[in-house]
Amino acid sequence: MIHKMPNKSNTNESASLGSLNTLSVSSAVDAIAYTPTFAKGFHQASTPMIEVRRLYRTFGKTEAVSDLSFEVMAGQVFGFIGPNGAGKTTSMRILATLELPTYGDAMIDGLSSINDPDLVRKRMGFMPDGFGTYPNMDCVEYLDFFARAYGLVGKDRINAVKRTLAFTGLDKIASKSIRGLSKGMRQRLCLGRAIVHQPKVLILDEPANGLDPRARIELRQLINQLAQEGVAVLVSSHILTELAEMCDQVGIIERGKLLAVGSVADIQAASSSGREVRVRLVSRMEEASQWLASQSHVSLVTVEGNSISLQLAGDVSDQSRLLRGLIQQNFDVIEFASKERSLEDVFMQITTGAVQ
Repeated sequence: MIHKMPNKSNTNESASLGSLNTLSVSSAVDAIAYTPTFAKGFHQASTPMIEVRRLYRTFGKTEAVSDLSFEVMAGQVFGFIGPNGAGKTTSMRILATLELPTYGDAMIDGLSSINDPDLVRKRMGFMPDGFGTYPNMDCVEYLDFFARAYGLVGKDRINAVKRTLAFTGLDKIASKSIRGLSKGMRQRLCLGRAIVHQPKVLILDEPANGLDPRARIELRQLINQLAQEGVAVLVSSHILTELAEMCDQVGIIERGKLLAVGSVADIQAASSSGREVRVRLVSRMEEASQWLASQSHVSLVTVEGNSISLQLAGDVSDQSRLLRGLIQQNFDVIEFASKERSLEDVFMQITTGAVQ
């Protein structure tokens, strides 16, 4: 039997990494903030970091993705919205080099995920919906495993693990077994796995699934911080209120087709033929409702107690003119407000609920 002498440098690496369990990570690393390899002096680039070009993916007779095209710039958070079976995960898996399209291309930082998968993986981090962790590992061992998988060695790997633990807030439980982590802490660890190599692009498939409200807010803050550092983020979620607060752009997909894409405000405006307005008066409710119903651009006038709700076809200028008219007619207005259409309202209007 041949006994191989241990490599001195590897032994030192293991010892240094093991000391993470007792070291204060924030004091061990000087530059603890997450900084992707290109983000120092970050400026908005004109070239998309994610570019999907006329993507198709069929499974037999089912067209899971059909002529899908969109872009995500550096520093942007793009929300991918759609019902189950809409094609979100399939599209993300193609971008993540885990699946091949039937037709079209998916680009990461100018590189094709189909033709240059190895180069793409170095620039991209992928957090799939519900992947397993290893229960017999602790947080340090888990992140170290993936840092090695990404080709990080020596001090670069050790510092990458320390930096990731600090960024995700796992530094104080670095030696804790994954088996004992809460759902929220596991999601933080899985995010850490995706960013340990400091990618320029991050793809997150349902990262907030199953999290409590506090854990969702904390995860959203981490994602926003990554975007501020210049990372392009593609994220899918069924929690539309979360996406509305977090995303610069959203795309609504159903049955593999992109139905709408743009900022939340732009999609809300484009899908709305009017706005719901609520008026509260001191008295003269019937008289006011009749006057309102006689106005152009006003419909669906309903009286409820001392409140009147109506549909106004127009913009804020029309809303202002309507309020001015009420006052000129000597109605005592207590409240006059419009209800903004939520992203959920827009989603329900645009989609049909069809599944494949």
